[in-house]
Amino acid sequence: MILQYLDFEKPIIDLENRLEQLRRVDDGTDKNLREEIVKLDKKIGKIRKEIFSNLTRWQITQLARHPNRPYMLDYINHCFKNFLEIHGDRAFRDDPPVVCGFAELEGEKVLVIGQQKGRNTTEKIRRNFGMANPEGYRKALRVMKLAEKFRLPVITFIDTPGAFPGIGAEERGQSEAIARNLLEMARLETPILVVVIGEGGSGGALALGVGDEILMMEYAIYSVISPEGCASILWRDTARAETAAEMMKVTAADLKKFSVVDRIIPEPLGGAHRDHKAAADAVRVAMAESVAGLRSLSVRQLLDRRYAKFRDIGVIRRKTGSNG
Repeated sequence: MILQYLDFEKPIIDLENRLEQLRRVDDGTDKNLREEIVKLDKKIGKIRKEIFSNLTRWQITQLARHPNRPYMLDYINHCFKNFLEIHGDRAFRDDPPVVCGFAELEGEKVLVIGQQKGRNTTEKIRRNFGMANPEGYRKALRVMKLAEKFRLPVITFIDTPGAFPGIGAEERGQSEAIARNLLEMARLETPILVVVIGEGGSGGALALGVGDEILMMEYAIYSVISPEGCASILWRDTARAETAAEMMKVTAADLKKFSVVDRIIPEPLGGAHRDHKAAADAVRVAMAESVAGLRSLSVRQLLDRRYAKFRDIGVIRRKTGSNG
């Protein structure tokens, strides 16, 4: 995979290219060369740390969309064993942007559902750029009902710019499919863990986002609309997406502060796209801990906590003064 750089990473491009050249010629015998490699590596690490400690919300949005970022199937390969995919909604067809199947997480049998984008042009078209049709959400609901039947925890991975807005999707009931998932997930009698791994956009993300716990990668985003969509509505100018991102507060840190998400999963320095395995290891540990905690709760406790969690989102509490 060819590593692609974002604009704000330009200060380290030449240094990393130089480091790669030195490593190619290093045979372990030249002490001066080894010292230069170590020195250059430390310098790159320092600059990268400075860059990533001061990211804007728009820069984090760019990271969430990075073409080298690990996708849902990458986490399946790194975090789970014995994944068995299930296809089709038993009504219309299979929808490739939504991947569902049974798997094992640290020895625990679970159901995994998520949105999958594509790496190359062919795969992007097949996966519809991660935008699901209504049959994708109906497939997800079908397998969630199976998980409920067998008392298996449900883990959903969110990574989509939004649900597909095509005419065919609307004719087949896109909004109804999303609304149905929201209703059914709210009352599903089995643990639900949501993990936002990249771009969590609009109803397409919310349709898989009703959970007992919501985890979010450090450089993921999650919002009711994209920054470009927001800018288009407010100012009729998508060029103001950066301003919109700042106003919308789409980052993991923002959403943790607002209690929309429960836990932030740290990413490798420079983003998950730089080290898929390290990112997946962090996700696997976080998921295992959350599933173990949710497993200890009764169905009644799960439903009550889930209801209270979503009812509490967006509530504004004002501090009362000494006079009440």
